[in-house]
Amino acid sequence: MAHTAHDEHSQTEILDLEAEMLGEHLADVIAWLPVETSPRRIVDLGCGTGAGTFALLARFPEAEVTAVDASAAHLRRLLEKAEADGVADRVRTVLADLDADWPELGSPDLVWASASLHHLADPDRTLRQVHELLVPGGLLAVVELAGFPRFLPEDAPAERPGLEDRCHGALAHQHATQLPHRGADWGPKLTGAGFTVEDERTIAVHLDGSRSEAVGRYALSGLRRLRGSVAQALPAADLAALDRLLDTESPHSILRRSDLAVRTERTAWVARV
Repeated sequence: MAHTAHDEHSQTEILDLEAEMLGEHLADVIAWLPVETSPRRIVDLGCGTGAGTFALLARFPEAEVTAVDASAAHLRRLLEKAEADGVADRVRTVLADLDADWPELGSPDLVWASASLHHLADPDRTLRQVHELLVPGGLLAVVELAGFPRFLPEDAPAERPGLEDRCHGALAHQHATQLPHRGADWGPKLTGAGFTVEDERTIAVHLDGSRSEAVGRYALSGLRRLRGSVAQALPAADLAALDRLLDTESPHSILRRSDLAVRTERTAWVARV
């Protein structure tokens, strides 16, 4: 399916907001990695707008990162941020579809794949290729979100309690056919590709909306994207209630709510060649 400029902008916005919201948790996962010596050559597979890239650069100040993504818009945004942060000389971008021809990525010490492998048609092939790519003793870190973040209390909104749960149910039904690897247990897949799995952990994320006004913007952007995916599967009353939340001029706007939070889980696996 072709992606419009609006789709690209929406996804870029969500990725930037997600980096702002979940950056602390991302840094915690990177600090947990069992690196024996600080890696110098890192590959970020499915880098998006660079949340992982910049967290890795901050953690490993001697490293250079090759950031790989199928979206030219995401890579442009990543380079803009790298220039602004003064680290452009430590970043190389590669535009590539990982389900197609494998790009030239050198011999990294660490490969990072956050919320990217489940998008691939054949992630097992990608894992085998990463195994061949890494230097002996090199690490692969896989991080996956348990699902789309949740923002509303279960009894919200008042006129349609449980709306968000029903939206998530509709999305999960779509993902069952469109993204069959979402929610996979990557441990056996890593072992099957020849890796030795060294550790696994799950991190629960709960950010109260009172901590940052960005939570409202993240919720608005996220629920807009959710609406675009599930609108046809929702009953009319649910769709109307969702639209009231998304109307920034409405007194019912999600931006006016004081009970928002970001709730999700991340599971990370780290494996060695």
